[in-house]
Amino acid sequence: MGSSKLSLLLLAPFLLLAAVPLVAGDELSTFIVHVHPREGRVLATAEDRNAWYRSFLPDDGRLVHAYHHVASGFAARMTRRELDALSAMPGFVSAVPDQTYELHTTHTPQFLRLESLDAKRTYPSHERGAGVIIGMLDSGIVPSHPSFSDHGMPPPPARWKGRCDFNGRRVCNNKLVGARSFITSPNATRSNSSSSELRVSPVDDEGHGTHTASTAAGAVVAGAQVLGQGKGVAATGIAPRAHVAMYKVCTETSCADSDILAGVDAAVGDGCDIISMSLGGDSKPFYEDSIAIATLGAVEKGVFVTISAGNSGPDASSVVNEAPWMLTVAASTMDRSIHSTVRLGNGFFFHGESVYQPSNVSASTLYYPLVYAGGSGKPYAELCGNGSLDGLDVRGKIVLCEAGSEPGILIPRILKGAVVQSAGGAGMILMNKFPHGYTTFADAHVLPASHVDYAAASAIKSYLNSTASPTAQIVFEGTILGDTSPAPSMAFFSSRGPSLQNPGILKPDITGPGVNVLAAWPFQVGPPNVASPPLPGPTFNIISGTSMSAPHLSGVAALIKSKHPDWSPAAIKSAIMTTAEVMDRSGDPILNEQRVPADLFATGAGHVNPEKAGDPGLVYDMAASDYIGYLCGLYDSKNVSVIARRPVDCTAVEVIPGSMLNYPSISVAFTQTWNWSTPAIVERTVRNVGEVPSVVYYAAVDVADDDVTVGVYPRELAFTQVNQELSFRVIVWPRQNGPKVVQGALRWVSDTYTVRSPISISFA
Repeated sequence: MGSSKLSLLLLAPFLLLAAVPLVAGDELSTFIVHVHPREGRVLATAEDRNAWYRSFLPDDGRLVHAYHHVASGFAARMTRRELDALSAMPGFVSAVPDQTYELHTTHTPQFLRLESLDAKRTYPSHERGAGVIIGMLDSGIVPSHPSFSDHGMPPPPARWKGRCDFNGRRVCNNKLVGARSFITSPNATRSNSSSSELRVSPVDDEGHGTHTASTAAGAVVAGAQVLGQGKGVAATGIAPRAHVAMYKVCTETSCADSDILAGVDAAVGDGCDIISMSLGGDSKPFYEDSIAIATLGAVEKGVFVTISAGNSGPDASSVVNEAPWMLTVAASTMDRSIHSTVRLGNGFFFHGESVYQPSNVSASTLYYPLVYAGGSGKPYAELCGNGSLDGLDVRGKIVLCEAGSEPGILIPRILKGAVVQSAGGAGMILMNKFPHGYTTFADAHVLPASHVDYAAASAIKSYLNSTASPTAQIVFEGTILGDTSPAPSMAFFSSRGPSLQNPGILKPDITGPGVNVLAAWPFQVGPPNVASPPLPGPTFNIISGTSMSAPHLSGVAALIKSKHPDWSPAAIKSAIMTTAEVMDRSGDPILNEQRVPADLFATGAGHVNPEKAGDPGLVYDMAASDYIGYLCGLYDSKNVSVIARRPVDCTAVEVIPGSMLNYPSISVAFTQTWNWSTPAIVERTVRNVGEVPSVVYYAAVDVADDDVTVGVYPRELAFTQVNQELSFRVIVWPRQNGPKVVQGALRWVSDTYTVRSPISISFA
C-alpha cells in the first residue's frame, strides 16, 4: 500500500469533532435559509419552488442547493450584509451558517444470530431485506466492489426514482441502484454548482462509505479478510437482499450541513425506505440542527432514520443526534478478537490485538529490549507523535506508546507505529489509559504491534519499572472466534447520555456491533514496507466507531421493513428497542469498558436482537404529527416552524412533554421545583402485532431502589384481536432526597413474548 493510501487510512473516523461555523463577516459564505410561502401561495412543482428560492437572491449563481422534500428553503452563497437584506423579505423565517461535521462486516451476522436455523425462520436468507431501499449518506461508494454485486437481485421497486451519476458511466445495478454527489467540484464555479456534472463523483476515495454500505446491505462475498485475519466462509451485510443508494455528502475530512440536508432531501424524493447516517456534530437545539430538521421531514414521509450516537464517550451527556424520531445507535464489541500477545521477560503474558500479523514472526522470536516512549522527557512523548522519539534510543527495541492524542492534535494509532518504525523500533505496544478500559482495536499497523487494555498496560509498566533490563516479545495468534468474553460489552468511545436537548427521552436508543468490524474497502490495506504481494481477492478493512454500529441497525430495520412493509418508522423503532438484550452471551449483564455493568445512558434499551425484533408482540407507535406537540413543549412557535418546515402556532397545538411521547423507553426527570407530594405519571399505548385471537400480557417492574416506587395500571393487558391498542399508566413516586439516577425496566410478559421498556428516573 502506497503512502497516499496510508494517509487515507489514517483518516479512519474514530473521533467525532465539534461542528465549526464557516467563514463569517462580509465574505461570501454558505447559509441555509428557511422560508415559508405566504398563505394561499401554491408551489406545485420543483421549478416553481426553485424560482421562488431564486427570488430571494441577488443572482441565480448564488443558489447551492434547493430543498423540496424535507426542508422548506435553500442553501446559498451570500455575504452577511446580503443576508440581512434577505431577512426582511416576506417569507423569510431564519438562516444559519453552513457547518461541518465529521464521519463518526464478516462475523456480525453470525454474532447477531441471523444465520442460525431459528433465525432463518424469521428472515429466510433469500428474503433478508428484499424490496427495501437503504439510502446511505456518506463519503461515496466503490461500485466495482463485489459487495455490491447484483447477482440474483431483482430490479428495485417501481417507486425508485433515483439516478446513477458516475461521470456518465452507467455502473449501477440491481444492488447499487443509485449514486449521487452533493459536493461541488473544486473546479466548478458556484454560478453553475447546481449542475450535477460539476459535482465530484460519488466514487468513494476515503473508504468510510463503502464500509458502511456493505455493512448494512452488502452482497455475499467469499474469502473476505484483512491481511489474512477475520477470514470466514463469506462476508455479507445484515440485509443482503436490500438495495443500496449512495448519497455522497462527505469528503475525506468533513461533511457540510447544506450537503447533508440536500442528501436527505434527495433520498426521500428518490424513494428510499431507510436513511443511514454515520456522522454528526455538537449537541444543539433542533431548530439549529439541519440533520434533525431533515430527518423529521423524512420520518413524516414514512422513511426510517438510523444515525450514530457519536464517538465522544465515555463522557456523560456526550451523545449527539438526539431527536426522538431518529434511532440513535451506540457501539459495542462482538465475540471476535485478533490476538497479538505480549510476552514479558518475567513470564507474564497479555493478549492484545493487531490485524497486521507478519508470518515471519513466531513464538520462537527473540525477546527485544523494552523502552517507554515517555522516557525522552518531551511533552506528550508517551503518545508517540511526530518527533516525540527524537533523542531516545529505540533502535531494535519494542516501544511502549500510550493511546490517545495531544490536546487539539489527533494522533492516529497507526501513525504512532509509523513514528516508532521511522525511529528504528522493532515493535510497538500500544497501551490504553484508564478511560479506555478494556476496549482494544485490531488495526493494520505498519510494524509488529499489540494494542493492550488498561489492566495489561498497568502490569507492563510495573514490570518495566521493576528491572534494569526489561524485555518483551510480540506473538501473533490470529483470529479467535466465539470464546471472547464478555461479549457484547460497551466500547469506551461510544457516546453516553443523558441527552442535553431532551431529558424526557432516553438516548442513545440501542447498541450494536461497532468495534473491529470487517467490511468492504476501496483499496488494499496493510504496511507499505511489506515485501510480499497483497493477498488476493476483494479488499476489506477492519475499523471501529459508532459509524460501524449504525449501519448494522439500518440493516436490521430493512429486515423488519421487508417483513412488515406497512409498519411506521415509530413501530420499527419500537420493535428494535423492546426486544433488545440486556445480558451478554454468558448470561451476565452487559458491561462497560471498565468491566462494570453498563447503565442505560451507555446501552439505551440494550443490544439489538434482530430475530426477536421481527416479531415483537407489541409495538409503541405514534403519528409523525405527535412530534410537533413534543417540539412545542421545547421551543416557541417560530423555532418549531423552522423544524416543521411550515408555520406552526404552538398555542393551538396540544403540547406533549417528552416523557409523555409514546416512546419505547421511559425517562422521568424530577426538577428541584417538583411538588414532592405528587407522583409523575407517564402514559403509553401499545398495539398488538403478535398473537391472535387473544393474548394477555402481565406487567413486571424491575426497579430495585427504596427511594422510588413505580406502579403500573392496569397490571394486565388483554388483547382480543390483531392491531388492537390498549393504554396504561406508569406512576413514579419519588423521595426528595433520593439518588441522582435510578434505572430499571417495565416488562410486559405473555406466554410467548417479553416486551421490555427501559426506565430512567433522574433527580436534579
